[in-house]
Amino acid sequence: MDAETATPVPQSRLARLAGALRTAGRIAVDVALPQVCGSCREPVSAPGLCATCWSKFSFIAPPYCERLGIPFAHDPGPGILSMEAIADPPAYHRARAAVRFGEISQTLVHGLKYADRLDLAPTMGAWMANAGRELLKDANVLIPVPLHWRRQWARRFNQSALLCEVIAKSSGVPVAHGALRRVKATPQQVGLTQSERASNVQGAFRVAPTEKAVVAGRRIVLVDDVLTTGATVDACARTLLRAGAEQVDVLVFARVVAAGRGPI
Repeated sequence: MDAETATPVPQSRLARLAGALRTAGRIAVDVALPQVCGSCREPVSAPGLCATCWSKFSFIAPPYCERLGIPFAHDPGPGILSMEAIADPPAYHRARAAVRFGEISQTLVHGLKYADRLDLAPTMGAWMANAGRELLKDANVLIPVPLHWRRQWARRFNQSALLCEVIAKSSGVPVAHGALRRVKATPQQVGLTQSERASNVQGAFRVAPTEKAVVAGRRIVLVDDVLTTGATVDACARTLLRAGAEQVDVLVFARVVAAGRGPI
């Protein structure tokens, strides 16, 4: 039978077959590779953390600063800003984080970034999508904080881009890979003061002329793994706003939170 007379297979049958094959593949992987805790690698019944690691894990939930997403020790009422947001307002509109940066969240972040634990991205991204629901419902596009090409070549992937893909699948908001580029190879931010971090990333990001149409007039959610002082995401937000973005929000997996933080 030639190609012109062959009876086409209905699309629905192809979709069911593809779904069955994917399910079979997942079952085979689960049998061959039992689920383990994302932090300590102890066996678990479902993706995520074991009971011991879970007890050391801290999600961020209201009450928090409306602008920076810094959690408050008590509820001061709606719309209250933190001292940091008032004293030094960021370029971005709002920031939200899924968890506090601590022992377990640091292990997950380092596992994803430096140990090729790509299996952690779906769980981390799902937690981020939940934490960022308020931002995502208004967003037109997701943009990952980019790596310089030399660092991405050495690491082989951008962890922020992987998290973006998970969030996009959950929220339906598309990802604009390459809209924002890192044009300056900056040293690692670890160990730098807040002012040193800001100087380090000055002029590091750019929106190419060919990508300005992707950015102009859009409400953007900028995605990264960790927020420390906010210098990197602030530099990215300023670059996107100069390129015509209507608004830039920030969504991260973990953020550093000082103990006993309260409102003004």
